Amino acid sequence: MSFSMGPAILFCPADRPDRYAKALQRADAVIIDLEDAVAAGDKETARQALLANPLDPQRTIVRVNPAGTEDFAADLTAVRQTAYRTIMLAKTETLDDLAAVSDFNVVALCETALGVINAPQLAAAPNVVALMWGAEDLVASLGGSSSRHDSGDYRDVALHARSQVLLAAGAFGKLAIDSVYINIPDHEGLLAESIDAQASGFGAKASIHPGQMPVIRQAFLPSAEQVERATRILAAAKDAAGVFTFEGQMVDEPLLRHARATLARHASTTTP
Repeated sequence: MSFSMGPAILFCPADRPDRYAKALQRADAVIIDLEDAVAAGDKETARQALLANPLDPQRTIVRVNPAGTEDFAADLTAVRQTAYRTIMLAKTETLDDLAAVSDFNVVALCETALGVINAPQLAAAPNVVALMWGAEDLVASLGGSSSRHDSGDYRDVALHARSQVLLAAGAFGKLAIDSVYINIPDHEGLLAESIDAQASGFGAKASIHPGQMPVIRQAFLPSAEQVERATRILAAAKDAAGVFTFEGQMVDEPLLRHARATLARHASTTTP
């Protein structure tokens, strides 16, 4: 089964089935969240809502509670009664965690110190289809109080984790998903961070509010100028042998790969 996972992915609380369809309408993929978005006393109600309100399984991820917890076992029992076969495993840390969900495609959520350190091992697991990192849970696991400076920029430890997860995903050909931007009204900051995510190699960005969807899509969609320039660079390469100069810039194979990637992103957003 093919699965569409980006670029704009939206979390939706599992105990709010009235939001399920709306979330999927706004997003490229939706994460029905049985973990942080649901209070401890509402977990079973959330699981029943998950069962009673099915969505397109090709565009739906279910976030389950961390491996080894009572809620994790109950979550899997529920998900196995649905058509969903892609889950996000909260606080993924070890290969044993992944072994417990070997019958699912897994988005490994690296949001603890151990999970980030083990990101390369997790990315290599055959049932892992994507990696995502989580800033606030990570800093909390270290005993810290905030992943960002007052300016809104990430602290160094968060940037390190972000890079570690991206590199691990890239090393094993898995999708990398950037963490959420929690300052909901700040679309300018979200746009800047999303542009950086795309330019760095993330294939998608998760979010917590439907109003963030157009901003993320804008960041991941190549501009007309970028498409036009990539087209001209690749056209010029057909008549060149090896490295060549294009409008004052040296062009070699890495830059040609950038150009091909730009056109591929453009095609993926314009093809029905």
